[in-house]
Amino acid sequence: MAVSALELRPRGPVALMDAALRLCARDAGVWALTLPGGAAVVAALLHLVDAVDHGRSPTLPALYVTLAWFLRGVGQGAACHYVQEVLLGAKAEPSVRQSLRAAMERLPSLFIAVAYLALFNVLTLTFSLGIALFLLSAQGVGYAATMQGRGSPLKLYAVGSKLLGPSRGTATAVRWLMGVQVLVFLNLHVGLNFLLYLGRQLVGIDLTFAERFASLDNPPWLVFLAATTFALFEPLRAATATLLLVDGRVRQEGLDLLAAVQQLPERSTQRGVLASKSVAAALLLATGLLLAVPAPVEAAPEATAPVDRKALRTRLEKVATECELPEQVEGTALKDFDALNARETVKLERFVRHLEQLAYDDEDCETAAVALENGLAQVTATAEAQARADARAATDRARAILARPEFQERPEKAPAEPKEEEVPPSEPSWWRRFIDKLGEWLRDFFKRNNPRPQSHDTALPVSGGAAANALVVMLVALTLAVLGVVVVNVLRRKREKSGPALEVSTMDAAALAGSPDHALSRPPEGWAHLADALAAKGEYREAVRNLYLALLSRLHRDGAIHYDETLSNWDYLRAFRGRPEVKAPFRELTRRFDFAWYGNVPVSADGYTEFRAITAPLLAAPAAQEAVGA
Repeated sequence: MAVSALELRPRGPVALMDAALRLCARDAGVWALTLPGGAAVVAALLHLVDAVDHGRSPTLPALYVTLAWFLRGVGQGAACHYVQEVLLGAKAEPSVRQSLRAAMERLPSLFIAVAYLALFNVLTLTFSLGIALFLLSAQGVGYAATMQGRGSPLKLYAVGSKLLGPSRGTATAVRWLMGVQVLVFLNLHVGLNFLLYLGRQLVGIDLTFAERFASLDNPPWLVFLAATTFALFEPLRAATATLLLVDGRVRQEGLDLLAAVQQLPERSTQRGVLASKSVAAALLLATGLLLAVPAPVEAAPEATAPVDRKALRTRLEKVATECELPEQVEGTALKDFDALNARETVKLERFVRHLEQLAYDDEDCETAAVALENGLAQVTATAEAQARADARAATDRARAILARPEFQERPEKAPAEPKEEEVPPSEPSWWRRFIDKLGEWLRDFFKRNNPRPQSHDTALPVSGGAAANALVVMLVALTLAVLGVVVVNVLRRKREKSGPALEVSTMDAAALAGSPDHALSRPPEGWAHLADALAAKGEYREAVRNLYLALLSRLHRDGAIHYDETLSNWDYLRAFRGRPEVKAPFRELTRRFDFAWYGNVPVSADGYTEFRAITAPLLAAPAAQEAVGA
């Protein structure tokens, strides 16, 4: 679907990349045309790497890589044609099949472009030591330029640079922004490893081989990540290439439009000052030219010679000086004289010659002064008419530029409006019926068969419906008040029953005895004595574990944590509810215990002593709370 003319505006590199991303996100046609070629390149590269690793002949895999690369070029050309149809096409919904057909029609040119770009990139990167990757950008629109049929495929860089025009700097900046592929490369590695971790933890599948393969020190894995990242950015490359060509065209058309607008003359504030004199001056000048003495026959060949405008101006100023009329040619008096186009040069030459005849031959400066004034008035009128003609020409050119397809807002196909179904009037709800019945009952209740005459002050100020609404509001408020009182009493009773410390879980004694590793199977002091006994035997790692179990038992009895065998040590730390000064040493002890027990870090006597010193204050029983009011 063609975009609005307002969308076809000059864009910066970031805005252009954003437009390309939005186009790829909302249109699946670009992905359908580019992903097959990208997947073929990934598969062929992995096959080539596998052949090299196992010592097989790389000839056939290299041929597969070449064929996949040519297939990728055809997909890029079709995708560029598809994006161009989306932006500038006349159809509401461009077809993927039509873009494929257009790419097949230009298949020889696309194959030449693939070979040209591959050779160009290899040579420029080799001889520039990689600098050309950041400086040369016109080759990035090679496939889009080939699909437009502009120029020869053997001069693809020059054709792309010409089509980009003022957007060459934007293309270079977009090439730099494509460096975001490095971040996608790293995120792809992290994401795939995270999926393997979830598969091992949740499903329980042994993925050791896959995790070993998905390592950055494995060359095939690096090739897979690089090729996959390259394939994922294929739609974005096609979209940015086409948008860059459109941006270059819009910028060039804008420059042409600006040049045409600048040719428009400024609006004069003294318009029509000499309007009444222009006609008379024109008649006098025409009469003077008709009655003038004709030139001799010998001078006719000289009329065809080019006349210098500066020489005419000099002769005119000389005549004005001779007749003592310098004020008529000073300042901006001759501005219109210089503004006339070349077609008026012959007439100006006749006018100057007539003045010279009056001033030099006839020595009649008075008549020459009148002729000079009338002639300059006629020159001014002619210049204004010429400016209006130029303005009309510039306006016509500007309108012609604005009438081009890329500046027209194409009407989108309006979706067929669904017919509105007549909805039958719904019956009133039960609440509405209840309110109406209650209002009728109250109206009948307050109604009197023989009402006594009452004063105006004692009259009922509300109607039956209003009284019903007031009664309902009172009932709802009373219900809410009763519910509030009940909730407050329940919460207060629960707070009185709950003590300050969390009670030890009432587990079955036989279950605790059968699970010697359960932290609640012994009191904290029992775990501490067992740890000291193990340390005396030199089993410091087991002693550290028993001290940590003593700590968990103590924190559970103090209500700081809720011990559960399914939780990890760091889950206890995140859900810690004890005193703030206990949390920091608890974190340090957890870190040391994880390194010693799960990380198999050796524990020395000094290490156990430090662990025991940090644990001792936490294992002490909390002081009994003083009675209230003691």
